Amino acid sequence: MSPSSAVPIGSVTKVATATVVMALIADDDLELDQPVGEILGDPGLAEGVTPRHLLSHTSGLPSDPADVTGACLREIRAAVSVCPPGTAFSYSNLGYALAGSLIEAVTGMTWREAVEAILLRPLKIEPAYAESPRTVPGHGRATGPAGARPVEQALPPMLEPAGALALSAADLVELGRVHLGKPGLLDVVTAADMHSRVPDAEPYGLADGWGLGIAHYEDDDEVWLGHDGTADGTSCQLRIDQAGACVVAFTANGAAGTDMWHDLVAELRALGIALPRRRPPAPAGPVPIAAGDFGTYRNGALDYTIRPGEHGGAELVADGEVFPELTLHDDASFTVLDPVSGRPTPCGRLRGTPGEATAIEIGGRLARRH
Repeated sequence: MSPSSAVPIGSVTKVATATVVMALIADDDLELDQPVGEILGDPGLAEGVTPRHLLSHTSGLPSDPADVTGACLREIRAAVSVCPPGTAFSYSNLGYALAGSLIEAVTGMTWREAVEAILLRPLKIEPAYAESPRTVPGHGRATGPAGARPVEQALPPMLEPAGALALSAADLVELGRVHLGKPGLLDVVTAADMHSRVPDAEPYGLADGWGLGIAHYEDDDEVWLGHDGTADGTSCQLRIDQAGACVVAFTANGAAGTDMWHDLVAELRALGIALPRRRPPAPAGPVPIAAGDFGTYRNGALDYTIRPGEHGGAELVADGEVFPELTLHDDASFTVLDPVSGRPTPCGRLRGTPGEATAIEIGGRLARRH
């Protein structure tokens, strides 16, 4: 590993995709508030959804496609919304797949060709993707004497605009510099629109706010822009301080990279670089779970079930994986036991009146009662 090692950056790819969309908007090739169905020549497609909604994760589209081998527009037509467009934040890889389709329709290029021509080549970044030969493999957490082992990347082609890029830490710094006005790929007005906090985008558990393709991280009076990304066995972070004209980029080729990132933040803060610390909300007092809040909540093909535990209490079943000792707190948030550390860990929150929950939020994803 070195500053020039290309690492699968996972969802930090969304910053690149969003930047390309905003560049097309700056050139009047796209309009932020035009329905995507009109842009694609299919007025009934994703009714009411606009590029602004896609980039800010307020489209109401589910997190992922039900059939990752299918066509993007077919998945969009079949998708069951989790909320009306523009009313709530719900992290959506499928939404970014649709943003990639907009890029392709407007430019006449594939998403890869467009992101290279419009963004990467002008920044003198050598393009690489999760499966490229020069890409550093990710590694799973060490569980035995053999230590961590390389893992293969598994990303459906449909979701490339959401997570396909492999960049180095040095490349990420150059991407971050675009959002400091260098080298001038975005005009001031377009950049300000992209960076402004979207009022209805409340990314509980992911960040403190969201713009158009870029997250807000806050600590006291400090506000940094950026994004986190995890691919298979990798962990990457990008942070941009517009006030101090500073960019921090971190790439790790191991699943434990997030722990290293938190250590790095502490070290940089000691050196005077005031990176915001990601502090999960402090849970309030525990309260019983009302019978009416047990049940299954759905986001597309993802199911989350809150059910009584085998030994009392409650547990969460997330897409088939069981997380024991779910504890509800009086602010409607809940914790579960982390499978690695065995410690209670903030997980999500219930939405609605106690005993009559209508939805839950987990990992920035909104899931409606099924």
